[in-house]
Amino acid sequence: MLSSLLIVLLPLVLGYLVRVRHPRFLAAINRGVSASIYIILLLMGISLAGLEDLGGKLSQLGGQSLLLCVVISACNLAALTWLSRRLRLEVAASTSVADAPTSKLAAMAGSMSLIGAVLGGVILGLLASGPLGLPLFDAAETLSEWVLYLLLALIGCQLRNSGMPLKQILLNRFGLAIASVLAASSLIGGLLAAPLLDLPWNEGLAMAAGFGWYSLSGILIGDQLGPLLGGIAFLNDLLRELLAFVLIPLVIKRHPALAIGYGGATSMDFTLPVIQQHGGIACVPVAVVSGFILSLLSPPLILFLLTL
Repeated sequence: MLSSLLIVLLPLVLGYLVRVRHPRFLAAINRGVSASIYIILLLMGISLAGLEDLGGKLSQLGGQSLLLCVVISACNLAALTWLSRRLRLEVAASTSVADAPTSKLAAMAGSMSLIGAVLGGVILGLLASGPLGLPLFDAAETLSEWVLYLLLALIGCQLRNSGMPLKQILLNRFGLAIASVLAASSLIGGLLAAPLLDLPWNEGLAMAAGFGWYSLSGILIGDQLGPLLGGIAFLNDLLRELLAFVLIPLVIKRHPALAIGYGGATSMDFTLPVIQQHGGIACVPVAVVSGFILSLLSPPLILFLLTL
């Protein structure tokens, strides 16, 4: 298992070592990440279609995702509410953030398109089942591994070239505090949910370590533990993002740390415009730093936990 951890982490580290300055190359990397995510989710759907008793498995997937989300969210909300009362973070109305989804609807549409990719894969797998079914399912699992390696390399490159200096991250105490509390409370939630889901403790922790990064958590868990658990991780983190869109406008005035933190890794991209719109420009660097730290922490932590 340790060797598999190193094999998967290697592309991430190699990608992080690559410095890209040309905007055209950065745009190509961003498109490559997006395309890789859709391809892997499509292949995950094909693998799901190969499971026996698919209807029962999908019902189990939905129920367990909801249970995992409820337990982790309860821990997150309690811990972030406590933190909000101790951080002096001011909020104010302001203008929109550049290069981010311009509305809750646009961001949610992006989330729904990822679900569509999984469903499309399930339909494709069902249509191709029969004499060609088993070779197709085997090919989907093999291809998803190679696309995953490419995705991790591109993500490492994205993180390196995000324009976020390490000094700026370490000096932003609000972002560090929010990311730390969100990560710790999520892992506590995963540990509590593990026996309820009939999972070993380390797998419960790994399922909670996506921190809202649903596209990557589902892919990493699916690659190591199979498409069913990968689907549960994916839906759990997707539910977090959808709930964040509703929660942020309601609580950010009184509990800004709670509003910023609950979105997890998505606070640096998809939920950022909502945070900025309702919390003001002062919340933007805090949200970006918190989301960046969680995005950097999530992949190696998931893989490490799965080796235990």
